[in-house]
Amino acid sequence: MATTETVHHHLRRHHDHHNTINTHLKQKTSSKSTRLAESLSNLLHLHIQGPAQESLSNARFEEKHETPTTSPKEDISDKWRDMHGSSDWNNLLDPLHPLLRREIIKYGEFSQATYDAFDFDSFSNYCGSCRYNHQDLFEKLGLNKHGYIVSEYIYAMSSVKVPRWLEKSRLLEKALGKDSNWMGYVAVSDDEESKRIGRRDIVVAWRGTIAPSEWYEDLKRKLDPIGPHVEAKVEHGFLNIYMSKSETTRYNKSSASEQVMKEVKRLVQFYKGKGEEVSLTITGHSLGGALALLNAYEAASALPGLSIGVISFGAPRVGNVAFHDELHQKGVKILRVVVKQDIVPRMPGIIFNEGLQRFDDIIGSLEWVYHHVGAELKVDVRSSPYLKHGFNLLGFHSVETYLHLVDGFHSSSSAFRSEARRDLALVNKACDMLVDELRIPQSWYQPANKGLERNVHGRWVKPKRNPEDIPSPIGEGHTLVPEMQNKFERLRALYSFKLD
Repeated sequence: MATTETVHHHLRRHHDHHNTINTHLKQKTSSKSTRLAESLSNLLHLHIQGPAQESLSNARFEEKHETPTTSPKEDISDKWRDMHGSSDWNNLLDPLHPLLRREIIKYGEFSQATYDAFDFDSFSNYCGSCRYNHQDLFEKLGLNKHGYIVSEYIYAMSSVKVPRWLEKSRLLEKALGKDSNWMGYVAVSDDEESKRIGRRDIVVAWRGTIAPSEWYEDLKRKLDPIGPHVEAKVEHGFLNIYMSKSETTRYNKSSASEQVMKEVKRLVQFYKGKGEEVSLTITGHSLGGALALLNAYEAASALPGLSIGVISFGAPRVGNVAFHDELHQKGVKILRVVVKQDIVPRMPGIIFNEGLQRFDDIIGSLEWVYHHVGAELKVDVRSSPYLKHGFNLLGFHSVETYLHLVDGFHSSSSAFRSEARRDLALVNKACDMLVDELRIPQSWYQPANKGLERNVHGRWVKPKRNPEDIPSPIGEGHTLVPEMQNKFERLRALYSFKLD
């Protein structure tokens, strides 16, 4: 009996000692993780802090379920130039003008659409394409409320030789293409929206980085000349994606630059020919924001006198000070929306950036120093009671996080707007940023059953796309079904688009 008690006593001591070691190891690991996050945040001045202490009552959150997600539209026809940056948004950003807030969110949703509709399923025969044809894109994504019609898709490629382990599809032979990817679209305001906003607005929305080859390009930090003046230089990888083309590809026999400029010129000529006021608004997130600047530079050079604005989200630096100066001289108006904790807008040029201007008298103007362009609207993750405040690089950079913070921003000195209407659940579409009290699953946005459907025999299969959603340009082995042909004809008559 005594022997048994001794053994039990020994086991208890061993168990307690084991728990003590585990607790110590967990604390040590947690301490290391915390120190690493703090060190990185201090290096980049991200201002990270722990989760919000304020708890959210379910009743308070559920109240929002019974309210609309948007405010009623207002006529801005007599204010559109201010909203489009004619005065560089002076006195409109802090505090943020409510009409401008709604316009920023509208263009941000156009940017988000390039992610929501992108087929990045590596098992898909159409990996790298848009899931929907351009006539149905906004309807499928619930963006018809904005009153714009998509007129053209843009494809881009990277000419870099991508390592095998970076290739995007497991079925390269059957995929859309090894090099070309759907990169965005051109849209134009319909008659009703044009009347509300005071002009015919052409929108170009550029997608951010998704495909591995694009990441590979983003990693390069070489500056290349752009335009006739060799002083103006931009990041090599961004320019490569914008300008690359190849006769061996299906969708990039012409470059993204050539595709977008052909359609923009056509629309400008058509609507100016009807005597209408026309603007060009270019938007994009991350890499898309960089491509938006290159697009704006080219459009301003090709279409002098056109009102051109850029509204970007989480965009990196693109070029040097000479590029900055040329955009300013060409009259391009640029508004950069930046989350304070997001590191992407700090790159490239974390050290060698516009901050060195103070030393111009000593070192002169350095052509290899990166420089941000335009006005800045800075929002802070810590301002929202609905967001986790821990270290979350993906969450900080998400478009939906940006739009949530813009919707709640009134001024840099005031609290998050209690009357913010945007659906909170959208924040967690592709990340884990909402506080646990809201009970919204992380990264919930995906096709039902991950794209599988039951066939007539009850087997789960990858379904075929509808013929109208197959990404084949008309005239290249694809014939429209009669219903889609009729739809095209109705749109042709209604909007006088050249749908070829």
